[in-house]
Amino acid sequence: MSYVEEKNKVEKSFLYLVATPIGNLSDITERAMKVLSEVDFVAAEDTRNSGLLLSRLGIKKPMVSYHDHNRAERGPEIIERLKSGESCALISDAGMPAISDPGEDLVALCAKEGVGVSIIPGACAAVSALALSGLSTRRFAFEGFLPPSGKERKKRLTDIAKEERTLIIYEAPHRLKKTLAEFSEYFGGDRRISLCRELTKLNEEVLRMTVSSACAYYEITEPRGEYVLVIEGVPEATEEDVAVDIAARAEALMAE
Repeated sequence: MSYVEEKNKVEKSFLYLVATPIGNLSDITERAMKVLSEVDFVAAEDTRNSGLLLSRLGIKKPMVSYHDHNRAERGPEIIERLKSGESCALISDAGMPAISDPGEDLVALCAKEGVGVSIIPGACAAVSALALSGLSTRRFAFEGFLPPSGKERKKRLTDIAKEERTLIIYEAPHRLKKTLAEFSEYFGGDRRISLCRELTKLNEEVLRMTVSSACAYYEITEPRGEYVLVIEGVPEATEEDVAVDIAARAEALMAE
């Protein structure tokens, strides 16, 4: 048996994190299909959506739901099945499970209980949007979904407004206008942003503009589809900037 064949072997008592397409079924990998076909059962965020995916791939497997509202109870149940010798593939509705996803808790539980975890890489909306953004990819910070409201949201926006790395944020269409207005308030209207929607799908679109231009655009255009927002970081301060800032502070102190 070759090394490649051995590496692809599905082991008992293992959890497999299987990336699924984010919109285009053709993006499923050969290894993902092999693992999904050979594990004992599949844990999915939404068994209806994932059941449809497996059906289109010609795969029939027992499924259990694993999501935000049942992870406290379902996690230990999955662990017990894994300890008893079964293998499980964890999938999300789209993309890489455990990234901005309740699967992170299951991976942590596996680590705590000494259960093996393996990764089957594939599509990821955050990295795909970053590559398409036209902004710096040298250093970036993934924020996922922002807190929905209140002090926690204001604090997060205040903190990331000072971030020098490129920011990656997920947003739903019905909240996009509000979020862009807050970006204008906290980041300033001149900050560059790329709005990536429906990635890999028929209506894929990438808009590269400033925050203020995005606000104006969506005043006359209704947001549609799921968005990945990629925002330019604060430019790193130069030695000249630091010198000017120190001089301004010194002048202010002397005036007092």
